[in-house]
Amino acid sequence: MSQFDPRVVYVMRNALEDVMTNLPLEYSTSTVKIYLAEYILKAAAQGQTSHGEFVAAANSHIQEVIKLLFA
Repeated sequence: MSQFDPRVVYVMRNALEDVMTNLPLEYSTSTVKIYLAEYILKAAAQGQTSHGEFVAAANSHIQEVIKLLFA
């Protein structure tokens, strides 16, 4: 299991919250949040550390998650 610097964890959390606040209310569920957090964690495991990189990682999978959960 990967361990992340506390600063990176803080950035990951903020990025996830930013992504969630930009989702339409009907898609802003805890299940969606879990899926998007997983993509952020994967990005961090690959060495990404910036807020923008984490937001991009989550945003690039939003449609896929919505289709999976709401189709």
